[in-house]
This record gives sequence, C-alpha cells and structure tokens, in this order.
Amino acid sequence: MIRQRTKLGPNKSEPIPIVYAKSRTLHPILFRKRLSRIEDARPGDLTAVYAEGYHSPMGYGLYNPRSEMALRMLWNSPEMPDDAAWAQKLSTAVSLRRDVLKLDSVSNAWRVIHAESDGLSGLVVDRFGDVLSAETFGLGMYQRASLLMPMLAEQMGTKHWIVRTSPQFLSQEGCDPPSFTSEGCPSQVVINEHGTRFRVKFEGGHKTGFFCDQRDNRRKLAEFCQGKSVLDLCCYTGGFSVQAKTLGQAEEVIGVDLDEEPLVVARENANLNQARVRFVQADAFSYMREMIRNGRQFDVVVLDPPKLIRTRMEIEEGTRKHFAMNRLAMRLVKPGGLLLSCSCAGLLPEPEFIQLLVAASRSTGDDMEGPDPNARATPRSLQIIARSGAAPDHPVISSCLETEYFKAVWMIVT
Repeated sequence: MIRQRTKLGPNKSEPIPIVYAKSRTLHPILFRKRLSRIEDARPGDLTAVYAEGYHSPMGYGLYNPRSEMALRMLWNSPEMPDDAAWAQKLSTAVSLRRDVLKLDSVSNAWRVIHAESDGLSGLVVDRFGDVLSAETFGLGMYQRASLLMPMLAEQMGTKHWIVRTSPQFLSQEGCDPPSFTSEGCPSQVVINEHGTRFRVKFEGGHKTGFFCDQRDNRRKLAEFCQGKSVLDLCCYTGGFSVQAKTLGQAEEVIGVDLDEEPLVVARENANLNQARVRFVQADAFSYMREMIRNGRQFDVVVLDPPKLIRTRMEIEEGTRKHFAMNRLAMRLVKPGGLLLSCSCAGLLPEPEFIQLLVAASRSTGDDMEGPDPNARATPRSLQIIARSGAAPDHPVISSCLETEYFKAVWMIVT
C-alpha cells in the first residue's frame, strides 16, 4: 500500500538521500539511464542530486527507481528546499494565472499547476469552481498530494480537492494507488466559461474532468459559426458543440463521441444553456463514412480526438490514425468551409502534424468500407489561416520544450 507522506521533505535531523547524475542538466526529467549512483534513496524520496565530479548539489528532485523517468527535478539550486519553498512554487503558479493572465475574469475553470512548466513535475491541477482537481504522474507527487492540496486550496480560497493518478501510472510508476478527496468533496460542479455553463463530473472523467486547454479555441471557433452548420467530432462533454451554439449562434450543431457517459454530460451542458445540439453516440470513423455516403457536408468541422500517441511505440499507429481521420474530415467540409484539426500528442511535432494534414488533403485513395463508386476522394486544397495551442494557463517552460504538447490548425478547405 502506498502511504501519503507526513512531510514534504526529509527530517532535518536525517541525512538526505543522494542521487548522482552522469552530467549536469536543467531538464526536469532524468531517465534511469542518466543516473550513475544511488545512496539511500527509496521510492518517492526527495533527494539531493549531484552531477559526477561536482561537490555541491545541482538541485533536488523526487526519485522512483521503478520508473524509467526515475528522477523528477523540482529545484535547480544547491539550497535544500523547506516547506516554504514548496508553498512559494504554488504561490508563483497561482499569481501567474490570477495577476498576469487575470483568468478569474474569464472563467472559474483553469489550470493552476502545469507540471514541469510550474516546477512541479508529476502534478497537474485544474480549478473547477470551488474544487481543485489534481492528476498525479509521479509517485513522489502522489505521496505529497495530501499535504500540497490543502496548501493550494488555502492560497486559492477554494474548499475542496480531489487527487487521481494518471491512466499510465501503474505502467510508468510501478504501482496503482487509489484516488482520494477532501471531506465532503462534491462529485460534480457547474463552471462558467465565457458566460457559458458546463457541468464537470469528477467520477470516471478523463484527466481532471474538463479540458481547460481548449478554452480560448472554443471561443475563437464561435466566431466562425453564426448561421452555419457545425460538426464536432470526438466531442467528449460538448465543449465546442455548446460554445458553437451558445456563443457562435450556429444554425445546426452535431456532436459525435464513441462513449455514452460523456455524451450524457454533453446533453446536460446543452440543456444548462438552452442550446439545441444533437449528440450522436458513434465511432468517428464510421460516422464520417456514413455522412460521406449520404453526401453530407458542413460549414465548420472540428476534429479533436483523444491522445492517439502516448508512447514512442505508438507513433506509427497514432500517426496513421490522425491521417485517416483528417482525410475523412476534409471530405465533410463544404468548399470554403473551416476545419479545425487538433492533436494533443506531444510526440507528434507541429511541423509533422501539418505535413500530415497536407498529405491527407492530397490523398485520393479509397478510404471507404466496401465497394462504392464514389469512394475515391477528390484532392482538397488547404489555406491555413491560424495555428494555436493550449490556453496560456498551460505555459511552455524553456528547459522542457516538450511541455508544448497541444496543436490546433485552422484551415479553409477548398
């Protein structure tokens, strides 16, 4: 059983465990192969990190020998952090969102902690109204979450918090600890985004419960929707669908998702805003092929699939899926219409994603199931009018450019 820590760091009376790295680095994640020696460090320990040949620590991090990402660096200075140093990391992250980005005037749902980008590798936290929803990716952060979340809640002025592990926690960290919450934490809340209301359910949801990274893209899409027909593929709980109707005043909106559970929430979100949206439970590939057979096209198409590439072993298959989905989606866009294509796969760089989109637009192969005289695609031409990423509460840190994981390409399809 994985127990919560009662202290953020080691006791001052005890020697701190030591990990030796083969060379100095500012990158927040050190893989196991980059480490040379370990002294008295146990899974989840905060350790002093030395580079071979140096006599003072290059920093401090959380260690887990069971993980390939064996060391998550949190500090890059020789001074050992105390509880105040942890609190300062939280305070700095909150200040960025509130004082610099002024997100309280936009929504009561935004990312508070963005892992490495806020110097807290292994932890993301989203604020949904009065609840902080955390997802942990590292053992050391999970063990300290019961200490960190009350500290963060006090700084934020929120009442409740919930902590869950990532879907890959068992395979990456070598254990599968349970979720836990503050006493009396609600199972769902209603949040506000640009004046539109959304229900967020914490039980069984993806990630922390709602995708804050698309907040600005949802508002931007609404600018293209007035009086238009909109198809939202992989709609999850209906973020784009509801904003297209509510903010964008679209004439027709159809949201498609494979899973029934998020569609139940999507319908509730539409009802919360008195928005007429049709939600369909279907596989996106099958639905697109059916629409093509029926000769149906839309003024605006959004393609926002779940993460298709989670590991390097999935790059080839995930890239093929992105290609196939975009190839079909392009055929559903009316000439002169808009396609917003997204990818949250950090292992698919933006230049390669754009090359994939261009290749999909030129493809003329048979992408239908069964014999069909109209199955062969006609090449389409793309005008890329914008490229965007995650909302600014998901910053990119210069020491770990991989934190720029999200890509959104806005295209006129002719």
